[in-house]
Amino acid sequence: MAISPDSAIEVSALRWVPEGPRGLVKDLRVRWALEEAGLDYRVRLIGAERPQGYEIDQPFNQVPCFCDGSVRIFETGAILQYLGEKSEALLPRQQEAKYRAIQWTYAAVNSVEPFVQFRALLNSFWADRDWAEGAKPTFDELAQLRLSQLANWLGEKQWLEDRFTIGDIMMVTVLRLAARSGQLDAFDNLISYVKRGQERPAFQRALADQLAAYDQNQPQPQGEAA
Repeated sequence: MAISPDSAIEVSALRWVPEGPRGLVKDLRVRWALEEAGLDYRVRLIGAERPQGYEIDQPFNQVPCFCDGSVRIFETGAILQYLGEKSEALLPRQQEAKYRAIQWTYAAVNSVEPFVQFRALLNSFWADRDWAEGAKPTFDELAQLRLSQLANWLGEKQWLEDRFTIGDIMMVTVLRLAARSGQLDAFDNLISYVKRGQERPAFQRALADQLAAYDQNQPQPQGEAA
């Protein structure tokens, strides 16, 4: 499907980000899910200075927010579950399979993401802090423990359960952060898992659309005429 200015579905996203976080901003999760479900959507691009009243929709001033005329929600886990309820492409209808898929969205953001994200930040956002270097061994150990547990569960399976679901969307996007910071180097099956996710046409469309907005809204160098 495609971005459509007339769609009832709206997703907020950042107008531009620097090179480091490109491809990792969390609206990608929602874009990917919409593409998998075959749903058109429109994008509300926002800048570093949030629009007046944005905090009413998103108390933490983050992206994405989601609305479709029926609901107005934030947090990617909630949005993916909502979309999964609408599309069997994202979430099985059989109760056991459905909730097993949902559990992986929680696992991705609660059991894996905090550890790999904190470790990645020690090499980037916090790299100049006096305490950063000393903290790395501790967070290496914590992140590698979680990743090894996940790798053991995945084994030779294609996906976390017996088919692709919102759980895989969430986990693959979390692991892309770990991959970029070198945390997956010891886990061949997790590297292959992320590769399978990224090779899905829906992911590629979602990523291309996210990156296109950054390219189109590249800030002009200081002193250059507007």
